[in-house]
Amino acid sequence: MNALNMAEVQGQGYIGQALGVADLLAVVYQDVLNHRPDDPEWPERDRLLLSIGHYAIALYAALAEAGVLDVAELETYGSDDSRLPMSGMASYTPGMEISGGSLGHGLGIATGLALGLRHQGSPARVYNLLSDGELDEGSTWEAALACAHHGLDNVTAIVDVNALQADGPTQGVLRTEPVTAKWEAFGWHAIRVDGNDVDALVTAFDDLRAHRGSPTVLVCDTRIGHGVPMLETREKAHFMRVEEHEWQIARDQLAERFRAGEGEGPTESPDGGPSTTADKEHTV
Repeated sequence: MNALNMAEVQGQGYIGQALGVADLLAVVYQDVLNHRPDDPEWPERDRLLLSIGHYAIALYAALAEAGVLDVAELETYGSDDSRLPMSGMASYTPGMEISGGSLGHGLGIATGLALGLRHQGSPARVYNLLSDGELDEGSTWEAALACAHHGLDNVTAIVDVNALQADGPTQGVLRTEPVTAKWEAFGWHAIRVDGNDVDALVTAFDDLRAHRGSPTVLVCDTRIGHGVPMLETREKAHFMRVEEHEWQIARDQLAERFRAGEGEGPTESPDGGPSTTADKEHTV
């Protein structure tokens, strides 16, 4: 709902991706990240790097539910002088660890951060949320090699596989499957789950957090526009333009799914630290 309300301010945006990863980010901030909402720069915090900067709308929604941002501030999304620009910028937004835009930089930064934290003896972990389209970037795989080479088991990559890029379906732009096998060949411990299944996400993160000796990756199959049937089936879904009268329809559809307990994500999958916000529910 937060993401829909923000996107309505502009009448358009990356709302499909935001709905697709809402379950994932809810789990990350509820069950995974060790962080302090009132102190976003706490040195011992786990870091979540959003290298896919255009997903910022999704992260703002999560940061508001986690207590890092005031929900009322979401109304300024994408406006002049707002701390919530349409593409994530670390210098503007509390809780935004890096600036994103050009893809392929997040995992390299995660590698450097993880090395530094290890040298400091810090128990903090580094998570990098990236997209399947970002796997087109060679720099991502260079970083993957470096992480495995240094045995950085304090790094977890999270890959949002929504099968869509700006230029069309991922399979047609540059085929990346089998994604899980590729990460494993690079020396990573990999798990693939339905990214819209909260229970599966919680279980997978528990497994990844317990793993030692190599970096880990969670490959998440998500659905663009998840929870809003009208948007799930929209043809041009990478950057959505939504008509003025459609926003309330979208909210109504999402509310109906929530009341019905709808939680199923994609029907096909090629293979398969405590939070300080434990009193919040998965409502991003």
